Parts: sequence; structure tokens; C-alpha cells
Amino acid sequence: MTAAKTFVALLRGINVGGRNKVSMPELKSSLASLGLEDVVTYIQSGNVVFRSPTGDRKQIAARMERQIAETFGVSPTVLLRTPSELVKIADGNPYLKGEADHSKQLHVVFLGGRPSADAVARLDPGRSPPDEFSVRGSEIYLHLPNGFGRSKLTLDYFERRLGLAATARNWNTLLKLIALSQP
Repeated sequence: MTAAKTFVALLRGINVGGRNKVSMPELKSSLASLGLEDVVTYIQSGNVVFRSPTGDRKQIAARMERQIAETFGVSPTVLLRTPSELVKIADGNPYLKGEADHSKQLHVVFLGGRPSADAVARLDPGRSPPDEFSVRGSEIYLHLPNGFGRSKLTLDYFERRLGLAATARNWNTLLKLIALSQP
């Protein structure tokens, strides 16, 4: 018998701007009905920590997307990461040095896959001064001195240029998800 594997699900497009409302307690119950174990949600923006008896990411994400669509009538994209991947993502942030307040200025964009070098080359580093970004693997690190709301480095921009689904989390949320996903 294989031990259950822990994942963090990052849901794209729920509870944003009053649209696609999903109750976190109901989401927790709905996902538990799929056989997911120890389901915990964190804040309203679609963060779920759980254990699964299967480790097939694509199958788990697809089952979660179907369940959410059937139960709540919304169709979010579900991106999965393991706790160890989240730790590596946090450790790899090139913008940590010298920042006093990470909560408003640092964000991570989680991508649905690894972008091609050609797609990354099409990104404009001067799109939104003084904002900065760094693409590393399946994530984009953002340093946004004036905050996410004022930046032109939007999810829509990255999704269109890279051809991949994307969802973002601020630095504090990333750290909390790491803490929640540890044994």
C-alpha cells in the first residue's frame, strides 16, 4: 500500500471580484468526497492542501476541476505543487534580498507548465517599470514595488504571451501554504 502524497492546489479564477463564488467549507467537503484526505483550505482565493492516495497530478487536477464545475458551476484551472516544490520556489526567489516588507511587493505566478525559451523571450522586461519579473521553471517571480494592482504584469499578459494557465499568490500566502503542507 502506497502512502498518501501531499499536494497544494492553487485554483485560478474563483472568488475574484465577486465572481465565481465558491464557499471554502463547501469546497472542502466536495473535495473530500473525491477521496482526498485531510483537506484544508486557506483564505478565499482558492488554496487547498490535501493528501491523495494517488500521485497522478493530471488525473487529480482534472478530477478536482470536474468536481468544482459540477458542484459550484464554475470552471477554475487547478495547478498542483508538492510541499517540497513550494519550499524550492520560496528558496529560489531572486528578489528576497533587501526587501523589508515582502507581503505587498513579492508575488509568485504559478504556471500550468514550463514555458518555452522562445515564449519567455517574448516577455517585455520594460513593460511596467519599476516592476521586475524572473521566469524560473514553471514559476514567475514578481517584484512589484507599487503592488499587484498597479502593475501591467498581469496574469492575462503572462498567459497570452506564454500560452499557459497561470495563477498568482503573494509572498505571505506562499509561506502559509508551505507551513500548512508540512507534516
